[in-house]
Amino acid sequence: MTVAEQFAAHAIDTRFADLPADTRQRAAIYVLDSLGVGIAGSSVEGARELLRVASGWGSPSATVWGRRERLAAPAAAFVNAWQMHNQEFDCLHECAVVHAMASVLPAALAAAETRGGVSGAELIVAVAVGVDIAAGLGLAARAGFRFFRPATAGGFGAVAAAGRLLGLDCKALEAAFAWQLAQVSGTMQAHAEGSPLLPVQIAFNARAALQSCELAGMDFAPTRSVFEGPYGYLALFEGAFDLDSVLGSLGRTWRIGEFSHKPFPAGRAAHGGIEGVMALQAEHGFALDNVDRIEVLAPPLILRLVGRKLPPQTSATYARLCMGYAVAKVLQHGRLDLADFRDDALSDPVTHALAARIETRSDGNTDPNAMAPQAVSVHLKDGTALRWQCATMLANPARPLTRELHLAKFHRCCAFALDDLAADAPVMLVEMIDHLQDVSDVRQLTGLVSGVRS
Repeated sequence: MTVAEQFAAHAIDTRFADLPADTRQRAAIYVLDSLGVGIAGSSVEGARELLRVASGWGSPSATVWGRRERLAAPAAAFVNAWQMHNQEFDCLHECAVVHAMASVLPAALAAAETRGGVSGAELIVAVAVGVDIAAGLGLAARAGFRFFRPATAGGFGAVAAAGRLLGLDCKALEAAFAWQLAQVSGTMQAHAEGSPLLPVQIAFNARAALQSCELAGMDFAPTRSVFEGPYGYLALFEGAFDLDSVLGSLGRTWRIGEFSHKPFPAGRAAHGGIEGVMALQAEHGFALDNVDRIEVLAPPLILRLVGRKLPPQTSATYARLCMGYAVAKVLQHGRLDLADFRDDALSDPVTHALAARIETRSDGNTDPNAMAPQAVSVHLKDGTALRWQCATMLANPARPLTRELHLAKFHRCCAFALDDLAADAPVMLVEMIDHLQDVSDVRQLTGLVSGVRS
């Protein structure tokens, strides 16, 4: 069997009864978290212009989260995926380095609205199998990033989730994977420059997933070795890879259970530095003026992703991927908030002065995808050195986020909807998703995430 055949069989043949109770629960948790983050993303700079362009891509049929408007299903998947990742606040599989939900959930919900009558239990299964495939592709990689993996791998997970909900059979889903390979994209140049195009790349692949599912019905002979071929996805986009353990885990290890929340709205790679400074502030109570410099010692991937210097003029996208900026805001305010990446906060001279005294250094870890351990040293002007370290970052499955913090994040995100939600919508969403497997039609969810006024 080809890899596409094995992935398709997993996506189509899995049943709700096959999922352990904990997997169902984790899927629901990340559905809520993802919807909240996507709602908040509706008010990020550029949202109005992007929606204006996407509104010309077909007849309205699907919801835009945190907005009153509706779009064609592929266009809605595009905008919602962009909204989910445009603040670096969405969950991820750390070992795979894949933000799978950012493409899987927007594509799945757009497909569900297109089909109608999709139950919460069906959505849970679609999310679970889509995440398995997206994260599995990241786990198969044996080299560092060549392309923007959250976009490229995430798109194949979106195909699996949407294809299942749209009623594709295994043969059609194999064809949809082939169509996705023809469209897959995502360059790390946008990450290197901190360009706002970075989250748009996830959006492109989410939109492509809906298109791939529609094109799969055509009488075209599909590419067969989509993933493992000499010019297939893994050889071209990842280079070195090993799929054996990933394929052997299908139906046994549910990757959604391995996901991490993001407790802070910044690149996950910066979370060790953020938590370390917060912990040392809480323990020692040092004043901002007493700080001489800060060092963050972390794996090479951390240096590559967020070890950049903060320029005098910065964009929100760049700042979210800058350890110095994030840690400086924590030093100033004792926390990191969505508002710290908007408007005048980006040009605050105090933030910029502090960021110049924060350095990220490599610990020489040989794992190209490692995000931990991380260590933080705060050097005070009196010569005192305060130290903190973690083997696992906060909100990793080994250190899960509490329900209280999970819900606080969700409600804070809802407050940033561009078009206000109904007053009781956030509470109703929590209640509904707590019992997601009992929801008869997930359009009840999408109705609640829609804005009620412009």
